[in-house]
Amino acid sequence: MTTLIWFRQDLRLTDNPALTAAAHGPVLPVFILDDTLPWSPGAASRWWLHESLASLGRDLARLGAPLVLRRGPSLQVLEDLVAEAGITRVVWNRLYEPAAVERGTEIKASLKTRGLSVDSYNASCLVEPWHLARPYQVFSPFWRTIQEWGEPPRPLPPPSRLEAAAAAVSSQTLADWKLQPSAPDWATGLRDTWTPGEAGAAERIDTFCEIAAAYGRARDFPGEEGTSRLSPHLHFGEVSPRQVWHSIRARVPEADAFLRELAWREFSIHLLHRTPSLPEQPLRDAFADFPWRRDAAQLRAWQRGQTGYPIVDAGMRQLWHTGWMHNRVRMIVASFLVKHLLLPWQQGEAWFWDTLVDADLANNAANWQWVAGCGADAAPYFRIFNPVLQGEKFDAAGAYVRHWVPEIAALPDAVLHKPWQASDAVLDKAGIRLGDTYPRPIVDHAAARARALAAFHELKVKAA
Repeated sequence: MTTLIWFRQDLRLTDNPALTAAAHGPVLPVFILDDTLPWSPGAASRWWLHESLASLGRDLARLGAPLVLRRGPSLQVLEDLVAEAGITRVVWNRLYEPAAVERGTEIKASLKTRGLSVDSYNASCLVEPWHLARPYQVFSPFWRTIQEWGEPPRPLPPPSRLEAAAAAVSSQTLADWKLQPSAPDWATGLRDTWTPGEAGAAERIDTFCEIAAAYGRARDFPGEEGTSRLSPHLHFGEVSPRQVWHSIRARVPEADAFLRELAWREFSIHLLHRTPSLPEQPLRDAFADFPWRRDAAQLRAWQRGQTGYPIVDAGMRQLWHTGWMHNRVRMIVASFLVKHLLLPWQQGEAWFWDTLVDADLANNAANWQWVAGCGADAAPYFRIFNPVLQGEKFDAAGAYVRHWVPEIAALPDAVLHKPWQASDAVLDKAGIRLGDTYPRPIVDHAAARARALAAFHELKVKAA
């Protein structure tokens, strides 16, 4: 009996229930690049996917069962492989995005009608959405419920060897898929920053455990190495949440602050599973009539880190260069887009989807709606971050801004986060010409705040 294991967002050997179930006999490991689904991976995610599949392919080959790569509609590819390799059983680990759930249900039914044994497993959640008695739209009770479930199961060990399927089947190559940029090669910063793959995920956990005791404080300061940077590894399934949970619990005495963030990821998965429209439509219906603006020039300035607000520009440039942005700064730049510029949260969501290596549909949608004030457990719309005060509070010494906005690095701390308030003499000494070497603010904070509050008031009046 030969088992086909369909890899998706579980690109690892350890704690992989489907692989464990398949490893008792001949196995055919397969990854399918299906371009027919909505929200196909953005550019940064495609780069990561290439590297992660290369790593997984090496690991599987070392165990004796090479990874087969095919491109096309998932059901058709699976049916072809079943016929080519004499497959009698198909296994995979579950996904929770609406299109993936619909596709998985269809595929399972179709394969079963052909007489195949088909099984799916949980490899991505601490608690799957349908196991909770009720849906949650507030995080605190959700977190309490997760804690009440107790410790998640211990991670499964990786297989020590695999028996390859007897039938030889053809495989495409990663080069065939052209997932990586050619010219211009914009991925240099990504390569310098990340090590995709299961080994890279394990190394990242080790690195984080050395600093995790200070996470509760350090996570808010982008100039420090205070966060885990595990998000892309979790998204692509190079490490499971169970592995992360138990690794942190075992090695970090005060782990709850970080484990709450792991649960927030889970909260977003549950939200999307129960609300398929989350990536496109506001969870709070009243926001469907919000008076958003359209301004291509201001959107472009935000995307390129040319807003004139240093902490915002630093974040957007970090994103462009590394495919990642510090979480505190994500909130600042998102607030700036939807409240200072009054541009739709969906435009920010789309930009993050294309540029983040950790672009996860559930987390991206839920977090943008949270900042915009229209999602679950959302920040109140009237909470409008002042980018100057945020910079002064969380990057007081200016390490983060000076690194990512080097053209203003010579400014003294007192005006680093508000260059437009620097005297001509200070600007001259720092070699800065506002409007030339660095932009003036594209919007005035006080005026933008007043405009955003007026728009929110208008929305409340309409809803009344």
